Amino acid sequence: MLLGYNTNGLNQVPLEDALVILAQLGYRSVAITLDYGSLDPFCRETWQSQAPRIARWLQRLGLRCVVETGGRFLLDPRSKHRPTLLHPHPNQRQRRLEFLLRALTLAQRLGAELVSFWSGTAESQEPEEILWQRLITACQRLAESADRLGLRLGFEPEPGMFIDTMSRFAHLYSAVNHPAFGLTLDIGHLVCLGEPIEANLRSWRAVLWNVHLEDMRPGQHEHLPFGQGEVPVAAVLRCLAEVEYRGGVHIELSRHAGDGLTQARQAMDYLRPYWPVPLV
Repeated sequence: MLLGYNTNGLNQVPLEDALVILAQLGYRSVAITLDYGSLDPFCRETWQSQAPRIARWLQRLGLRCVVETGGRFLLDPRSKHRPTLLHPHPNQRQRRLEFLLRALTLAQRLGAELVSFWSGTAESQEPEEILWQRLITACQRLAESADRLGLRLGFEPEPGMFIDTMSRFAHLYSAVNHPAFGLTLDIGHLVCLGEPIEANLRSWRAVLWNVHLEDMRPGQHEHLPFGQGEVPVAAVLRCLAEVEYRGGVHIELSRHAGDGLTQARQAMDYLRPYWPVPLV
């Protein structure tokens, strides 16, 4: 497994600079969050020059990459994380779907391993079976597109969203039933919701393709620097090694971007004693 960092925690510097900083600190993977000024998939500049330039930087710096799609206001500057794949209006659902399809194409151009995404919250008072069907249909289409591009999808259960718990993810995973559809697991989310960590790491090991790590407290969905919550970091890393996880373990501290360089350095220092192999 490779120690990585999410660029939403360094979004106050240009993306190229963030990549250089992470590589110099010793990170070997990066989770690039698509956002304004950071590979915005609706911007012509992204496709013409930014994406090829970032792909060259990744290769030059020896960084593996995944693409994250959790930019808060990219699709609607007035409403966080909306529209979703659950939106009652087809045009709004299509806007989210188009964003994710473009993310897949960008991921291929970057040489990324997968695209990570989530369900969002329900935006209407409709029967759950309707919401389930909308999400399943969208995930199946995305999985087919990912497969054609030689990519994988990592679906992330998120507290407060339609798919929040691992049991709801299990239902979605079974319904989508596609080899390109797997799991992005945020360890802090498990602590937040009181779900078992090691049992989930072991039971989902075959489709565990992307991991987020930070500290968090039970019942509070707040991403914290290490040492400020109750995530059993040493046990998590030991279990990931035991299940032979080979992907990136990406630290996600988006609300600490104002002090991003310090946070990235301190996270590396904190994890160093627990990492299965020596970190440079």
